[in-house]
Amino acid sequence: MTSTVLPTHHRTVKVRDHEIAYREAGPADAPVLLLLHGFPTSSHMFRDLIPRLADSYRLIAPDHLGFGLSAAPSAADFDYTFAELAALTAEFTEALGLDRFALYIQDYGSPIGLRLALAHPERITAIISQNGNAYEEGLGTEAWAPVRALIEERTPETEEPVRAIRSLDGIRWQYETGVPAEYRDLLDPGAWHHDAALMAREGQDDIQLGLIADYGSNFALYPAFQEYFRTSRVPLLAVWGEGDQVFVPAGAEAFRRDLPDAEIHLLPTGHFALETHAPAIAALIGDFLARRVPLRP
Repeated sequence: MTSTVLPTHHRTVKVRDHEIAYREAGPADAPVLLLLHGFPTSSHMFRDLIPRLADSYRLIAPDHLGFGLSAAPSAADFDYTFAELAALTAEFTEALGLDRFALYIQDYGSPIGLRLALAHPERITAIISQNGNAYEEGLGTEAWAPVRALIEERTPETEEPVRAIRSLDGIRWQYETGVPAEYRDLLDPGAWHHDAALMAREGQDDIQLGLIADYGSNFALYPAFQEYFRTSRVPLLAVWGEGDQVFVPAGAEAFRRDLPDAEIHLLPTGHFALETHAPAIAALIGDFLARRVPLRP
């Protein structure tokens, strides 16, 4: 007996005259799940998750401007800040006619998605956070030391260690660190080579250094994010790679402080949990959304 696997479409849309690439799958009238990727990847990170949920949900995964196959205007031509990426994401949803959706947030996708939620809380039906942080205690001390130094003062000396984060070795570290030996052979080396090739394009140095230097603006919004959780009581599922050294498990547990009904699952993997645990994460999401966000009116 075989099951139907719905196709994933690879599309583009113009937002502020910038081509935004995105993946889409699922019925046009199904509840929407907006998938927001992190650094240094793209919608490519959702390639194994999308087909597992597309029978019940409309999944839409954009590449942020400057990432993946979306346009990457120079840092001189676009202000690469998290505020601007969040505003552009809101305009992307409007261009596609999305007025209600659940959010899947990971890494950079977390502050982008949560800024969107602050601006348009009425649009958000639920949040799935997969190593998507909103608390100081979720920041791994060692991993964040060079970034904090850059945020404090941007100089050639503070930029150099941060450049290493988007090198092939630095990206591979993010994929492999915290993944137990029994799951290591589930990691696809093509994933970090894919990300590294896109990160090596002309102009990426200024784009990525600018964004990382701006990350402190997200720390400043953590209290606002937490107030949003308390006042909205948004249904939240955290599916977290417990071996992540960038966003550590304390960040997942912290959601319960503001959302007592948050559902927290720590998985035996690392920062890019979908690389090893896509089936488990898809099952958790399907169960969570079915209970907390009805499929049909």
